[in-house]
Amino acid sequence: MTNPIGTGFESLLLVLFAASLPTLVWRWLGVVVGQGASEDSELIVYVRYVAAAIIAAFVAQILISPAGMLALVPLWLRLGATAVGLAGFFLSRRHLLVGVFSGQAAMVLGAWWWLG
Repeated sequence: MTNPIGTGFESLLLVLFAASLPTLVWRWLGVVVGQGASEDSELIVYVRYVAAAIIAAFVAQILISPAGMLALVPLWLRLGATAVGLAGFFLSRRHLLVGVFSGQAAMVLGAWWWLG
């Protein structure tokens, strides 16, 4: 039996397109609506705060009640990797990539050690 959406590369492209289309629509709508708005306007500041709150809630959910393989890693290790990531972020003068990679490295090494 053949796959109706293709095999290999075609399936991957379809999944990437289907997953990114809903967010791209909202991003472009935001660009159109926000065009000409001041960065200090109340609406833009509000949107920035809401976006930060959503990200914070998502990170908290992953830390407190993770799904999948991350659920096998104890809470203290997840919090420790988060602390390492925050330390890397601030020690590198707020370089996001350093913070993400240092936290990820701490998580991977800690999970490798814990799950052995």
